[in-house]
Amino acid sequence: MCVDAAAEVRLKDIINIEGVRGNDLVGYGLVVGLDGTGDGMRNSPYTEEALSSLLERLGVNVQGEDFRPRNVAAVVVTGTLPPFARAGSQIDITVSAIGDAKSLLGGTLIMTPLHAGDGQVYAVAQGPVLASGFSAEGEAASVKFGAPTSGSIPQGARIEREIDFDFGSMETLRLSLRSPDFTTAARIETAINTAFGKPIATLQDPGTIELAMAGTGLSPVHMIGRIENLSITPEQKARIVIDQKSGTVVLGADVKISKFAVTQGNLTITVRETPFVSQPNPFSRQGETIVLPDTTITVDQNPERRIAEVDENVSLSDLIEGLNALGVGPRELIDILKSVKAAGALHAELVLM
Repeated sequence: MCVDAAAEVRLKDIINIEGVRGNDLVGYGLVVGLDGTGDGMRNSPYTEEALSSLLERLGVNVQGEDFRPRNVAAVVVTGTLPPFARAGSQIDITVSAIGDAKSLLGGTLIMTPLHAGDGQVYAVAQGPVLASGFSAEGEAASVKFGAPTSGSIPQGARIEREIDFDFGSMETLRLSLRSPDFTTAARIETAINTAFGKPIATLQDPGTIELAMAGTGLSPVHMIGRIENLSITPEQKARIVIDQKSGTVVLGADVKISKFAVTQGNLTITVRETPFVSQPNPFSRQGETIVLPDTTITVDQNPERRIAEVDENVSLSDLIEGLNALGVGPRELIDILKSVKAAGALHAELVLM
């Protein structure tokens, strides 16, 4: 896949505003109403303790009682408190089992406080869990698709406390680039100063531009609303991203290659094991049944493949065309790019995932 980095983008798509960010929330709760797929109380004593505490708060005394419900699961609830969220608004949450529950399908999360890093409760979660996937098992086989032990609750948490952040009183704004770059930051500075007709933007470093509010007559909110839709052409480093698991290769348009030669091995050896069972003759008292090996080895030589030479400073399209001429697939392309990088002929950053 080829990525062209020369397209214009809006500032809102490549920058963050200092102080404007979300806050992570986490809580511990119980999911009830499961169809026998909850935690085993013997293996998850914390689930039994939490359930007992919940029932006592509801006026049910279970001290000394021997109960082993299989329709309850202990879960960790996570979510993100977005910036400028107000009390009463709702956010999405994720619910994940922490015990030996097999599935959260059909369960309902009981009221769960969600804490931020300061230990304060900022939201309360509750509602039916939407779990994806399924699992089924029998005496000799089982099948599982997805992760039924994890689910989500859209709009499942209600915000109870707000973050104390007075954005409107800020006298200086700082913009941070999501991908710091000297050229991109300089272009942002120029675009903002040109739009206002005065030098209000100052480049601090490759990832930071500072905006002076004095003399503009605008509030911070109006300032961001005016600049976030300005468009620039960001610069990117020459980069090749390789996902080895899926065989995906993404190459940036600025990738350059020095002159080199490459060949793909034309020798393929296949080893196939096909064991078979040998049984004794009928009514034989001394014979026994044994498994005998049967190995088949095939060697495939492809004389059509040749050594290919790649000229110096070729373009990306030329590189892809040349490798395709060799019949190179995604997996082989990954190995070739690694080798070319090791040889010093690939002038790009190689990112392995």
